[in-house]
Amino acid sequence: MFSTRIPSSRILSYSASRRVAATISSHFHVQKTPLTRRIRTMASIPTTQKGVIINKTGGTEVLEYVTDLPVPALADGQILVKNDYIGVNFIDTYYRTGLYPPPRFPYILGREAEGTVVKTGGGETYGLKEGDRVVWMNEGAYAEYSDVPAKKAVKIPEGVAPKVAAAALLQGLTALTLVREAHAVKKGDWVLVHAAAGGTGLWLVQLLKSIGANTIGTASTPEKVALASKAGAAHVVDYSHEDVKAKVMELTGGRGVAAVFDGVGRSTFDLSLECVARKGSLVSFGNASGAVPPFAIARLSAKNVRLMRPAVTTYVAARDELEAYSSEFFDLVVRDGLDARIHHVYPLSEVARAHQDLEGRKTTGKLLLDPSK
Repeated sequence: MFSTRIPSSRILSYSASRRVAATISSHFHVQKTPLTRRIRTMASIPTTQKGVIINKTGGTEVLEYVTDLPVPALADGQILVKNDYIGVNFIDTYYRTGLYPPPRFPYILGREAEGTVVKTGGGETYGLKEGDRVVWMNEGAYAEYSDVPAKKAVKIPEGVAPKVAAAALLQGLTALTLVREAHAVKKGDWVLVHAAAGGTGLWLVQLLKSIGANTIGTASTPEKVALASKAGAAHVVDYSHEDVKAKVMELTGGRGVAAVFDGVGRSTFDLSLECVARKGSLVSFGNASGAVPPFAIARLSAKNVRLMRPAVTTYVAARDELEAYSSEFFDLVVRDGLDARIHHVYPLSEVARAHQDLEGRKTTGKLLLDPSK
């Protein structure tokens, strides 16, 4: 039987992994710590760790599970986090394939994780201290330990269960900023959400229901249709055999929707333009089917469509923005019971299988990695 577990040939030997460790040390800002710097550290922090790197772009075969990565040293303003759970997102596959060029090789994938602060560096750490449970968004998450700019981490509120923060932060804040800023959705608006049973799609559907919007979701199987409906989509179209545009026009009286939230990209972009109403918004925020190719901007003038390609990291680039949105979002999770649906928790050593499942549209909700395995 075919196995997607990374084969032993991809697990580096001690000597080979030490060479990788030396090469990758620049990513971790390895440096001598001045005696005058005050650093508080918890006991039993190892010098090496398990992680996943890439040395070139390509398919899942480029993912390398290594066991001797150096635990990073800290620069001012950083915290060291022992990751408990790591979020898997489509953006990880974009960097792996080269759709988004990695900034360096070797490169550690991953953009979010939750865990415990085990060490703090000098400078501003925004009140974060050893022992705090935190969730963060940055690069380099596919590892047991990550050096994280403190300004990009927030404490996990009481009442948020383990796994939920890692399953929620990046996709949940994406959804929240989309409905607040990319297109400020109002009660009664008709809104189309592609891939409504996916990770971000499910958050969008739940948030749109809380606003009072009329949500039309798309999905590819009866199981995904049922999941999106349960999450709060008033109408879900199974695009495997239903005409999405015809259904949208039927439901909206021929007007189209006030906003389309499209995380699919290439295969749905034209459909999204056809479904959006006059003076509506097309918010293209993902490339699950590939990047949207160049197009004539004059196509937007037929209906005066607003087109956006936002990124959540830009919406929460300032510390006060991250704190405000995170606080609001986790309050919704705890108070209103928004559901962080977790599809599966994969061992970090089986990251290839997680990527294959995500890219193969075999999943609903969120995929997590367990770095202890």
